[in-house]
Amino acid sequence: MSKAKSFLSEFREFAVKGNMIDLAVGVIIGAAFGKIIDSLVKDVVMPIISFILGGEVDFSNKFWVLSEPAGYAGGRTYAELTEAGAVVLGWGNFLTILINFLLLALVVFFMVKAVNKARATVIKEEEAAPEEPAPTPDDVVLLREIRDLLKK
Repeated sequence: MSKAKSFLSEFREFAVKGNMIDLAVGVIIGAAFGKIIDSLVKDVVMPIISFILGGEVDFSNKFWVLSEPAGYAGGRTYAELTEAGAVVLGWGNFLTILINFLLLALVVFFMVKAVNKARATVIKEEEAAPEEPAPTPDDVVLLREIRDLLKK
């Protein structure tokens, strides 16, 4: 029973530590942030690229069919072909995911850079601030007073 109790208390200490909770918050925020980047690419970047290239460019539906199932007479979209079992090289979907990754990496880079700059500023302020001497303990003050009285 003692081992189980110590295990549970050890586990509780581990689970409630700040690092574990910070990690959980980071994962949750990261997942939400990934959705924001996906939307940025899909709803902002890709329409701009489509406009620049002059037309309806939907990279998620750009692919090369390497082989179709025998006698296939269905649709010609990426989803329909892959569902039918065709071998499809989906380079457009890969390109969209690559752009998502690059944008996410760029944003994370700027965030880390800003955090490092803030840390450097805090460290400089701490180094610049003069350290106040520690107050003299009461027993030392008392001994000094006794010494001074004895000198008289």
